[in-house]
Amino acid sequence: MTISPLKTAKADIPIPGEPPRFTPSTLIAAMNQTLEYAYEGALLVGEVASYKVNQGKWVFFDLKDEESSISCFMSIYQLRVPLEDGMKIVVRGVPKVTKWGKFSFTVSAIKPVGDGSIKKAFELLKKKLSDEGLFAPEKKRELPKDLTKLGVISSTGAAGYADFVKILNARWGGIHVQVAHTQVQGMDAPDQIIRALKYFNERSEVQVIAILRGGGSADDLSCFNDEELVRAIAASKIPVITGIGHEVDESLADLAADVRASTPSNAAEMLTPDREAVGYTVDMSVSRAESIIYNKIDAALERVDQPFDNIRRFIKQKIDFYHNMLFQKVKILEALNPEKVLRQGYAILSGKVSPGSVVNITTYDKEITAEVKEIHERKNVTN
Repeated sequence: MTISPLKTAKADIPIPGEPPRFTPSTLIAAMNQTLEYAYEGALLVGEVASYKVNQGKWVFFDLKDEESSISCFMSIYQLRVPLEDGMKIVVRGVPKVTKWGKFSFTVSAIKPVGDGSIKKAFELLKKKLSDEGLFAPEKKRELPKDLTKLGVISSTGAAGYADFVKILNARWGGIHVQVAHTQVQGMDAPDQIIRALKYFNERSEVQVIAILRGGGSADDLSCFNDEELVRAIAASKIPVITGIGHEVDESLADLAADVRASTPSNAAEMLTPDREAVGYTVDMSVSRAESIIYNKIDAALERVDQPFDNIRRFIKQKIDFYHNMLFQKVKILEALNPEKVLRQGYAILSGKVSPGSVVNITTYDKEITAEVKEIHERKNVTN
């Protein structure tokens, strides 16, 4: 019996109402396409088991709970947190079926969860980087004394950032601040902060970079123990100060920075002189200068035969000269006081000014967060 080509072609076409036909390869491809669409960027939480690295390139481990276990796979170059069996972690990735028909989870990012696992990962990475000399004291740089240009990496909507800006303005004026708004917790935060560090280093427009994040749980702050972020801080050409969490909190980012502040507020204090303290110092200098000059008057009266009035007139001229110089410096300090300007009804705007961005507005008695809707050039502006 001869079968015609037409009948052969019809036999390969699924009959309406019958289940679809697959080969093993097409079924696996269809399943992976469905899984990728339905679970792209899925998070999987569990305990690490059977952790191993093959050929120095590929990482394999199982994530298990009380009833089930899933095989996980990733590249060693994506592993930015040390792992050990027994650690509890959350991973981000995509479930897949391998060409051998086995189910697995392809991992793109990892974060420890729970105080025990976070502490274990912290200690393992701390030892590794310490052995490399990444935290060596001789690598630390001092902050400039004449700070006028500052780069800040933080979430501009966070309370820690608002505290930093408030104290910075209250202590001193005349500092130009560029802000890079980033997440400061979660799995995406390290890469965003790394990009901000790269941005400031490439432009070289600031003298110091401040990385800020207010208080939070160990889980909230764990992003600052990311290996790539810690290495980026240590490699920065521009000095870095960190103000992360509370005074008792310590991150690997703190250890890699040139200067560690206990909080964002403390970072503002370390970056700026105290206006009141400077004014006190000027007053003391005036008093010391007057004392020295009057002592010289007494000494001059004993050594020369000139009439007393001539000597006193000469010395008084000197006193007035130096007193006026110091008085002018005090007036300059007072003129730089932003609080004086705020009392007159003006406001200080900080943040990137572009449509859709969020800026902070400081008045004499209020802190305002606003979204920029439109920007127009002023007309009839004269130089």
